[in-house]
Amino acid sequence: MAKRTKITTIQVKGKVFSGSGEGAKFVSLPWVKRQITEKLNFTPYNGTLNIRLDKESATIKKRVMSRANAMKIIPQKGFCHGKLFKAVFMNKLECAVVIPEVEGYPEDMIEIVAPVNLREKFQLKDGDTVKVVILTNTLR
Repeated sequence: MAKRTKITTIQVKGKVFSGSGEGAKFVSLPWVKRQITEKLNFTPYNGTLNIRLDKESATIKKRVMSRANAMKIIPQKGFCHGKLFKAVFMNKLECAVVIPEVEGYPEDMIEIVAPVNLREKFQLKDGDTVKVVILTNTLR
């Protein structure tokens, strides 16, 4: 019997925080921007919104997203792979969660890419709580 794919939505929440700027550098690379545009049908803003997940959301992320089928960002030499999951930010805006596949990446963190600057559009500052609904495909 063939395995079937099940689409699941998970809601996570956490607090906005300022990162190191590595996400912005990564998203602005032409080959990354092209792959995100092709896979998600939007051109990403040159930056990511960093979210530190609450404990419950970090547990959900680890349990569900680790076995989910993600879209892949195929790197050029010298860069890491990445996983992409379609998502909806604050029940209002299509976006995506990017998970870099790099050793030591925090389990309680996600980065959001969107077609707009999320900080500006939603008037966000460090410490603000946000919700993200993530779409995952899991094999049954």
